[in-house]
Amino acid sequence: MNTTGFTAAGFDKVREAFEQNFAEGLEHGASFAAWLGDELVVDLRGGHADRAATQPWAANTLCPVYSATKPIAALIVARLVERGKLDYDAPVADYWPEFAANGKGAFTVAEALSHQAGVPGFPDAIDPALWLDPPALSAALAKLPPMWGRGEGSGYHPLTWGYIAGELVRRVSPRSLGTMLREDICALLDIDFWIGLPESEHGRCAELLKPKAAAEFPHRNAETRSAFLTPWAAAPRGTTEWRKTEIPSANGHGTAPAMARLYSAFAQRGRIGDTRVIAPVTWDELTRERVQGEDRVLPGKVAFGAGVMRNLPLIYGPNPETLCHSGWGGSGAFGDPDTGLAGAYIMNRQGTHLLEDARRSRIINALYDCLT
Repeated sequence: MNTTGFTAAGFDKVREAFEQNFAEGLEHGASFAAWLGDELVVDLRGGHADRAATQPWAANTLCPVYSATKPIAALIVARLVERGKLDYDAPVADYWPEFAANGKGAFTVAEALSHQAGVPGFPDAIDPALWLDPPALSAALAKLPPMWGRGEGSGYHPLTWGYIAGELVRRVSPRSLGTMLREDICALLDIDFWIGLPESEHGRCAELLKPKAAAEFPHRNAETRSAFLTPWAAAPRGTTEWRKTEIPSANGHGTAPAMARLYSAFAQRGRIGDTRVIAPVTWDELTRERVQGEDRVLPGKVAFGAGVMRNLPLIYGPNPETLCHSGWGGSGAFGDPDTGLAGAYIMNRQGTHLLEDARRSRIINALYDCLT
């Protein structure tokens, strides 16, 4: 395995940790990048993008990051809050009246974005193809009764979160969430990240290697079954239609430097480089804790802002104020507002843990060691 890319002076430990994952047979292809303020201090890649191990992981290899997409989508929602189009404290039903059905009328935008709305999935069977038709899926989602009451904590919404966020945007804007991300941020700042990937870019996508073991779910309750464990809990991943569909909770595609750069908005309190993505007061509202405690779906105690996880437990470095998110299979990214450090890890050999991945943690721990 040949590692390409670079580490800035003083960050050699990150390369060592990255290469150790390959030496131990834990990776097939992977990339890790970190920004310290406005300086790219780590940009590493290694292994192969295809299952047959014939194509090296390149600088422009795209990888789906699954739920690590959510905080990026949440930035777009925050921009609409800042412009007065949405209000975190207003009921979702103020913008999407159908969502009030079956007792959901009081759930606020912030509660829905912090996984408190009680609809983590569909308890009863739906056609999995419905996930590839966001308006139709959103219409079905709006009819569901909540699985728990308002104020009764969180239950992680792995996919439905994105349809709530996307429908809120659709109700108040002529442009979709993915279009706004591309036109207003990524194209402007030359960031290679997409929610809704044009077919012209599909040839750059890494091929995924699914884990041999089943994912480790801490609960076997109705909430977890509806979120993850039914045959209709998701559409087939990795297909052309899945990549093209805007799913703001689950199918962002990008490079590690691009994802880390977007998470710089969390590390720099709403700023990416010289561009103010959201104002500091909006950053405060997006990132402040909306709920904390035992989650009905995820393992242990978690804390959520309005679309971004807070670093509880401490799996993205030592700072509890870090904003972060993990993605299915092991991808993940973070922004630390105390140090200005933002990082992202992507790979194509998927693991089984929902939140922490040992490969990612090894690299991030090494990264923080370089700051001391």
